[in-house]
Amino acid sequence: MFAGFLTIAPSCEVCDLDYSFADAGDGPAFFVMSIVGFPVVFLALLMEVAMQPPLWVHMVLWLPVTVLLCLLLLRPCKGILFALQFKHAAEEARFNNEH
Repeated sequence: MFAGFLTIAPSCEVCDLDYSFADAGDGPAFFVMSIVGFPVVFLALLMEVAMQPPLWVHMVLWLPVTVLLCLLLLRPCKGILFALQFKHAAEEARFNNEH
């Protein structure tokens, strides 16, 4: 389903399903930031209260953890949202101009 790390292939290699119908947009990034952000901030605050380390310790510890977790979760999250769009036949909204 993926042609690159986050690039969706134009079609399925097995069944030739055209993937042009789906666009996850910024949804995966929002969910990943929410999933990773809240626990990381909570743990960083907990560490601050418990040990009061210098700021550079937080940067050395939490920045790589945050980046790594985001990179690990972004592709599966994009795949899940893509599959949900297919399952529910999601498409762009169409507005009826008739009153």
